[in-house]
Amino acid sequence: MSEEQFDALLDALLLQEGAVLDVIDRGLYREVTRTGFERVILGLSGGLDSALTAYLAERAFGRENVIAVAMPYRTSNPDSLAHARLVAEALAIELREFDISPQIDAYFERDPDASAGRRGNKMARERMTILYDLSAAESAMVLGTSNKTEILLGYSTLFGDSASAVNPIGDLYKTQVRQLSRHLGIPSVVIDKPPSADLWEGQTDENELGFTYERVDALLAHLVDRRYRTPRLRELGFDDLFIERIRGMIKRNQYKRKMPVIIKLSGRTIDKDFLYPRDWTG
Repeated sequence: MSEEQFDALLDALLLQEGAVLDVIDRGLYREVTRTGFERVILGLSGGLDSALTAYLAERAFGRENVIAVAMPYRTSNPDSLAHARLVAEALAIELREFDISPQIDAYFERDPDASAGRRGNKMARERMTILYDLSAAESAMVLGTSNKTEILLGYSTLFGDSASAVNPIGDLYKTQVRQLSRHLGIPSVVIDKPPSADLWEGQTDENELGFTYERVDALLAHLVDRRYRTPRLRELGFDDLFIERIRGMIKRNQYKRKMPVIIKLSGRTIDKDFLYPRDWTG
């Protein structure tokens, strides 16, 4: 695939920023306030996804109604906390800092040989328990910070960073997160650094996945949104191995995108027959 062909594929990801922001502003405010909440809370990691979520939250609710929480581990990159502080200062929102090292280390004392993946999952879930505890204490709804690329590929921790009550960026691919972030003026040091969950020293998303976000987003935009089948994707320049690998990741991780499966016994099983919108009150 030539550079010109690839650039043409990326055109499918271009946003009309003003229209997108209008939809997110109204939708985010409606979905939070209809449940009785007036404040929101989010984990601010120092990465781009949470930075954009913070900017969107401040737009929708005002700086006095947004609580950001930074939750570093002892091996976290110091830049992560520095960048979280930079975003919070730019927005003039409250930032609370919790070092999660004591509880993570205490848990793994019994299993010191645990893999980096297990430790990373534990950190992600610990951070979410903190957010939900503070949600109860502060009457603030938890906002999600996972983008569409991560959700489709399952590149998240179930009941960890994938958990939330409302996710304002979940229908934006990572490439689109970058575009909207530039439009909003998020600091370039946050936009341009290599994406990383910061779960262990030197970890980056793209090295772990084995491909760039731009490459996979170009495929996903045509595979998922435009519903192109393999022959058409092949014509666009994608090779079969990459197509099947990404399709396999989407299928394998469907369980992360669904409510827990309930084995059906009755005539009206929740999430199968008992289906209502989230704001149903009848």
